[in-house]
Amino acid sequence: MKIDRLLAMTILLLNRERVSAKELADRFEVSTKTIYRDMETLNQSGIPIVAHQGTSGGFEIMEQYTIARQFLTLNEINTMVSVVKGITGIVDDSKFASLLEKVKALLSKADTIHAEKSTTGIIFDFNPWGQSPAERDKVNILKQSIEETRKVSIQYLNMNGKESERVIEPSALILKGYIWYLHAYCTLRNDFRVFRLSRIHELKMLMEQCTRRETPSLDGYVWEAEWSTDVKHEMILNFDRQVRHRIVDSFDPEMVTVLEDGSIQVMGEFAKDEWFYGMLLSYGEHVKVEQPANVAEEVVRRAQRIVERYVNVDR
Repeated sequence: MKIDRLLAMTILLLNRERVSAKELADRFEVSTKTIYRDMETLNQSGIPIVAHQGTSGGFEIMEQYTIARQFLTLNEINTMVSVVKGITGIVDDSKFASLLEKVKALLSKADTIHAEKSTTGIIFDFNPWGQSPAERDKVNILKQSIEETRKVSIQYLNMNGKESERVIEPSALILKGYIWYLHAYCTLRNDFRVFRLSRIHELKMLMEQCTRRETPSLDGYVWEAEWSTDVKHEMILNFDRQVRHRIVDSFDPEMVTVLEDGSIQVMGEFAKDEWFYGMLLSYGEHVKVEQPANVAEEVVRRAQRIVERYVNVDR
C-alpha cells in the first residue's frame, strides 16, 4: 500500500543522511518516477524533504526534523534500540528489523550522533556462544507455524531419555535465559505442554491447519514444584577450590559455604535422578558426597562402571 511505503520511506530517511532515488526504487520495488511522486507527496504533507542533484545526489530530511517522541528520554530510546537489536539477532523477521528502524527514527540526527558516542551500559545479546544454526532454524519454522496456525510433527526426547513422535499445535515460543522452549497443544496428551527446543528432533511443519485454542496465560510463567514428581533429599557436597567458578554458576549462593581450607561446601535438597548424578560425575575427582551415604555409594558404583568400560583399552 502507498501509505505503508510512504511511512517506511520517512523512517528510512530519518535514519539515513541521504538516499538516492535508485536505491529507494530498488528497496521498495517501484520505478524512480514513483519515488519522485512519493517525495512530492511527503513534501505536501509537511515533511521537509530536500532533493540534491548530481552524482552524490538524493533525498534527505532536514536535520532538525524528527517524529514526536512524546515523553521518552534519549536514554530510554537508546535502551529500546539495544533491546530490539538483541531480538533481531535471534529471529529472522523483517517486522523486528522494521521496528528497529522506527525506534531509531525517534531520534533526531544530532541525537543519533550523541547516542553513537554514548552507551546505555547494557547490551542485549540472546545468542548463546556456540549455538548452532539448527536452533535458529527451529525457531523460525515454529514461529511460521504459529503465525499460519499449522500443525507440526516432531520427534521429542523427554528428560527421562524416552523418545516419542508427536503432532503438536504451537502456541508460543519462550526464551528462558538462553534456552528456547515451545508452548504447544500436544495431540498425544490432549493438553498443553512445554517442550525444550534442544530436545526436538525431525521437526516438520505440516500442511494441516489447526484452530487456535484458548491457551493458559503465560504471564509470570514460572516453574511449578508439582511438575517434578521426584522426591528431594537433603545433601552435603564438598568441592575442591579449583572448581569454584563452576559452583557459583550452578548453585544458589545461600547453599554455598567457603570453608577455611578454601574448599566449597554445598548444602541443599536435590532429586536423586540422572541429571544429578551426571552433574556430580562431571566434576570428576573434585567433588565428594559427604551425606547421605547411599548417594556416595551410587556415585562409586557409577564410577566403577565407567572404569569397566576401559578395562580392555589398548595402551
